[in-house]
Amino acid sequence: MNNDTLNVIELFAGVGGFRVGLERANRNLFKVGWANQWEPSKKAQEAFECYTRNFQDGEHVNKDIATVPDEEFQRLTADLIVGGFPCQDYSVARSLSGEKGIQGKKGVLFWQIERVIEKTQPKYVLLENVDRLLKSPSKQRGRDFGVMLGTFRNLGYTVEWRVINAAEYGFAQRRRRVFIFAYKNGVAFDLEQQELEPKEIVFKQGFFAKPFPVKENPYKNRENDGEIAVDRVEISDNFSLEFHNGGIMRNGEIYTAHVEPVEMAATPLKNILIPENEVEERYYLTPEDEKKFEYLRGPKKIPRTSADGHTYTFSEGGMSPTDDLDKPGRTMLTSEGTKNRSTHIIDVDGRKRFLTPIECERLNGFSDNWTAGMTDRMRYFCMGNALVVGLIEIMGKRIEEIESINSSQEEIQIELPV
Repeated sequence: MNNDTLNVIELFAGVGGFRVGLERANRNLFKVGWANQWEPSKKAQEAFECYTRNFQDGEHVNKDIATVPDEEFQRLTADLIVGGFPCQDYSVARSLSGEKGIQGKKGVLFWQIERVIEKTQPKYVLLENVDRLLKSPSKQRGRDFGVMLGTFRNLGYTVEWRVINAAEYGFAQRRRRVFIFAYKNGVAFDLEQQELEPKEIVFKQGFFAKPFPVKENPYKNRENDGEIAVDRVEISDNFSLEFHNGGIMRNGEIYTAHVEPVEMAATPLKNILIPENEVEERYYLTPEDEKKFEYLRGPKKIPRTSADGHTYTFSEGGMSPTDDLDKPGRTMLTSEGTKNRSTHIIDVDGRKRFLTPIECERLNGFSDNWTAGMTDRMRYFCMGNALVVGLIEIMGKRIEEIESINSSQEEIQIELPV
């Protein structure tokens, strides 16, 4: 086993979900040396403050990443870059002089990820995003992810992706996210994977398939292949391929398939609750609250008029008045804790209440009181933005396994006669 450390850069760090998962996988292997967290348009940088409270070592940077100069990244050593980033518009246009593409809006954060990769050349990149990224934008489905894959190909990386619902692999939240793992062409793992067909990688031997097993064949034979153009403007203008929930891009060649998880028993919501005698009265619903949630979660048909005068009926189906304690929790949103249809409402011993901030931390696998020190509203918001850290722990162990391939390859090379 490789005993060296992997130097990690954590981008869009939030309250540190990637770091928590990696350190649980192997604290000695993963060393986060540089982390960036910046919440635009906010005076109080509470997620950053939470991060610095919980992690003492490493360099913590609280500024807009677009303002961090190239020189700062060039001085860093990076083996692994991790981060969850917003789903934005990735349309690409050519400049008036016909030179390098201008990447849509200035604030698109994926271009910052590209810049950091360019300047640091890590072996691995692990990213997380909402699963709709694969079908974005609605008018040209798959274009945005195609542009991303083209970017990685041009940087010299192979990419695997998988949409993972945490509850399907034993966790307490039905949180579905796309995870993207890129590895530099020529590293030991890449040389090993080159021996395999794309389908075998996606279904059996790849980065995701081993720790998150799937059934042997594509669901309803849904699989596609395609190719990525070298020119990102061409990808942006003409890309057309349906991406499924699993896939690989290698040397511009794409294979994607609808994979079905080999499910594990999920953790029920009741398993993450704190004892009722520790729940403060303010988390219980008043009679007025109960009435409001009865309306919010009930079926409705509401006549509405659009800005241009068009009249239509807004329809919404009903949902259970409370969340089932014997099932995993629904996806937690940043609006958790407000009087909102998506907020979890549970009934314990005949009394209805919200989840407490600690219970929301547990839904994502953080330690109790990880976000203590913020207002409740911000604690809920941060957990709605966070990821399920247990998934990252599993991926961290998979990276550790890949590193053992590097070690054995190095040993073989050392033993070869000159």
